[in-house]
Amino acid sequence: MSTQSLLQSKEDEDLNNKHKHLIATIPRGNGWNIQHLYNYNGFWLAPVIIKSNLFLHTSFKSKPTDIYLASFMKSGTTWLKALMFSIINRDRYTFSDHYLLHHNPQSAFPFLDICDPVTNSEFSRPRLFSTHFPHTLLPPCITSCKLVYVCRDPKDVLVSKWHFLNKHRSENVPPLSLHEAFELFCEGVSHYGPVWEHVLSYWKASLESPEKILFLKYEEMMKQPAVEVRKLAAFMVKPFTDEEEEEGLVEKIVKLCSFENLRNLEVNKKGAEQFSTVVKVENHEFFRKGEIGDWKNYLSVEMKERIDGIMNDKLNGSGLVLGSSS
Repeated sequence: MSTQSLLQSKEDEDLNNKHKHLIATIPRGNGWNIQHLYNYNGFWLAPVIIKSNLFLHTSFKSKPTDIYLASFMKSGTTWLKALMFSIINRDRYTFSDHYLLHHNPQSAFPFLDICDPVTNSEFSRPRLFSTHFPHTLLPPCITSCKLVYVCRDPKDVLVSKWHFLNKHRSENVPPLSLHEAFELFCEGVSHYGPVWEHVLSYWKASLESPEKILFLKYEEMMKQPAVEVRKLAAFMVKPFTDEEEEEGLVEKIVKLCSFENLRNLEVNKKGAEQFSTVVKVENHEFFRKGEIGDWKNYLSVEMKERIDGIMNDKLNGSGLVLGSSS
């Protein structure tokens, strides 16, 4: 075995040992689709996600030009992937034969949380990656790059997350009721939760380094997509030229990446994305509704008021407001 192979083997063994020690010693709580989540540095994560975070800190190599999309689960990630990829690569594809007409947007962004992200990240320049990790769990090599963060009304996040994770349960885990998911969500015990700490980690970082972090709200993007697309392009150092504006390129990208258009594409009605050897998601599952206020079809007035109360309390004094009072 070569010296390099020996060193790699030793690194893998050290990572595995550290991971085993953590899982045996840190607090654990009820999972949504797996038996347990573990509280790692203030956030509730699945064991495999914790291991990926250790890998990021020990082995991942970023490039100064990398751009990262960060979000809490079910906050509009798929839509942002489509928009960011289309903006960055708009000189590589025509709208009649675009990459997104033949591939799910998930494939355009290697996911840092459950796979080795290096293997399929080179076809986009600059490289694009995505993560659900909070800002405080990212290594310096990533936080020194540009990050786009999108957040969403936590009530819609809860409902979407409950639907999604119930479809991806371990065989020995029974379906989670909405009431059970609600209670865990309010306690902060959900994948990558608490949601308020997740959002605040990026909000505070964006205030400190606005040139490094673009903080977006899903609801504002839905209301004025063209405005937000221009903002995204400028942040990623690829603003639209006057000629592109005259050609209506912004509107074409908005149309291509709209929820309705993506959901109705044949590629997103069939097939699946294989994130790891054990995590596989059907393409259509990334397009449930995408609506603002879908929580009203599931949550009672009391549930709505409780979540709003928690968020108002946790975000108090930060200058950030999420969700709506209606």
